[in-house]
Amino acid sequence: IGGIFGGRIMGQVWQEIWNTVRVEFSDIGEISEFVRVVLRLLLAVIFGGVLGIERAQKGKSAGVRTHMLVCMGAALFVLVPQLAGGPGVDMTRVIQGVVAGIGFLGAGSIIQGNSTRDVKGLTTAAGIWLTAAIGIAVGMGREGSAFISTVFALLILNMTPKVSGISESKEK
Repeated sequence: IGGIFGGRIMGQVWQEIWNTVRVEFSDIGEISEFVRVVLRLLLAVIFGGVLGIERAQKGKSAGVRTHMLVCMGAALFVLVPQLAGGPGVDMTRVIQGVVAGIGFLGAGSIIQGNSTRDVKGLTTAAGIWLTAAIGIAVGMGREGSAFISTVFALLILNMTPKVSGISESKEK
């Protein structure tokens, strides 16, 4: 009798554990919502990766992985409250938090040399900042705006030094 009773209790325990796990992972209830999440995060990874590849080719410290993570993280920060039905006021607070947080990350990429004129990493910091903005746009469902911004960023990073005659090493 003890074995049967113990088996039933264990069965109930395992059923309760399974039900809890199922509820915890039920935030994406419909297939359309799943596709939306995957598509937005994938686009954030791609757009961030494109900018990161450009930076890595120039030998900059913040490369592919950094840009991918920043872009996807920013997208996720706005995507989750949006899908949870949070009010617009909360979304502006989330965006403010992302922008402030990215400022600290960008500040870490700026290095001051022996003088105030010897500052490096400003373009990298600005690129990280822009990558977060692109991630926010993707997360909010503004993929077209994010794509256009990515193209413009690539043009700025690649064409401006050639057109202006300023080499990347002289640009701060």
